[in-house]
Amino acid sequence: MARIAFILLTHKDPQGVIDQARRLTATGDFVSIHYDKSAPAEDFQMIHEALADNPSVVFANRRLRCGWGEWSLVAATLEALRTAERAFQHATHFYMLSGDCMPIKSAEYAHDFLDADDCDYIESFDFFDSDWIKTGIKEERLIYRHWFNERTQKKLFYASMDWQKRLGLARKTPEGLQIMIGSQWWCLRRQTVEAILKLIEEWPALLRFFRTTWIPDETFFQTLVAHLVPKTQMRTRTLTFLLFTDYGMPVTFHDDHFDLLLRQDFLFARKISAEALELRRRLGFTWQETGRDFPISAEGPRLYHFLTGRGRIGRRFAPRFWETDGSLGRSRVVHLIVCKKWHVAKRLTERIRSLTAIPAVDFVFNELDAAMPDLGGVASSLAKRERHRRALIKLLFEQYDTANLVLCLDTSALGMISDFAADRAETRILFVETEFDDDYLRGHIRRIGLANDTTAPDLYAQLIPVVRGDLEHEAELLKDMGLDHFETIAADRTIERNAEALKRFLDLSPEMAQNLAATPNLFD
Repeated sequence: MARIAFILLTHKDPQGVIDQARRLTATGDFVSIHYDKSAPAEDFQMIHEALADNPSVVFANRRLRCGWGEWSLVAATLEALRTAERAFQHATHFYMLSGDCMPIKSAEYAHDFLDADDCDYIESFDFFDSDWIKTGIKEERLIYRHWFNERTQKKLFYASMDWQKRLGLARKTPEGLQIMIGSQWWCLRRQTVEAILKLIEEWPALLRFFRTTWIPDETFFQTLVAHLVPKTQMRTRTLTFLLFTDYGMPVTFHDDHFDLLLRQDFLFARKISAEALELRRRLGFTWQETGRDFPISAEGPRLYHFLTGRGRIGRRFAPRFWETDGSLGRSRVVHLIVCKKWHVAKRLTERIRSLTAIPAVDFVFNELDAAMPDLGGVASSLAKRERHRRALIKLLFEQYDTANLVLCLDTSALGMISDFAADRAETRILFVETEFDDDYLRGHIRRIGLANDTTAPDLYAQLIPVVRGDLEHEAELLKDMGLDHFETIAADRTIERNAEALKRFLDLSPEMAQNLAATPNLFD
């Protein structure tokens, strides 16, 4: 059976460290602690005295002062790792944790999980070819020597790097070593840890190189594991659940996140708020439970980004295509069917195609199969359609040799609707107002990835009113835009009233508009 030696790096909350060590060792596992030397000495003394009689707890031989982005974090990890490797001969796995981490599964589940697959769990992506680094310097992390901390000594950090650039002091990475990058939260098998410790003893140049790289805790172990372990024995993922805000800061979990955390496909989570005492208590009990089943829905990242993204309607991640590429043309008319229920909008466009000569396509920016002609490369993927929106719409006008074009947009596409309305071409809007019952909302929640077939009913109960309110809010924002040529049809209106709106929207004869409005099961 798997037995885990937890490598615990921490710098605060001494009572929390004591509780965590006792909790983790109570189920037969081990803990090796490195407590930052910058922390108050009395805090470390408190931890040491409280855990001195626990044979499953050891302390790193040396305490180091640690700084974010510095080699000191890796050095501290190695101190705790060496101590654990020597002290805990029965440990099969070594799991990196911080004081802000808490288990979100039981120890029984964690042991079974690790027993099921003989592998190492560590994010490890090619440093130069991957896009793991989103902002800031990239290759400069490696090719220049960093003796100063970018956060606390910013001027010296950049001045030092600038002088190295001017003097041509860029260096090469160690020969025969492919530099990899990933999260610092890993779980490694004993044989992998032993191989790493042996390698750095035999190859001292490795330590000399990484000591002066920037943020080496994201590259050191990631590189060495990939160098030593066959890909078939690596899983490029972390077992610690964590989320980041739009500003690159880790999300902090609180008391009301308990059920969400348990449903994620991870063993631990961070950061758990030090003030979330009830969450810590419940997760602590969870770790010691036996016989418990953990249904996995893994909706955490999507759910977080959905909830934090509410209220940002209209935010664009690309420039308005009309602003940079001109107009669709004054003589053209764009007829936008705006509807949240896509099947209703597509039922209407199908009817328009069968009853009129007006070209009508479906959700061209959301679905590849959108009842549109073959336009070649510009329409070959949704990403290309989004990047070349103006070209796509112009091609459709030209392909159909028409001055009128009907297409569908989701009610969330308020920014795109606004862009169409601002163009010199005439834009007409038909808002298809629909009702959202609970069954539809459950399906919608699954379609947008907030839940799946294993999601607990209580989560649906919490999400349904939130999502319903969100959809209703979208509709209100659309109505409040004050757009010209804005028409509405709805299931609770008479066929005659809907026909009048369709007549104005498409310039139809009264008879044709009546036939269109009478489309069987249009709003079902």
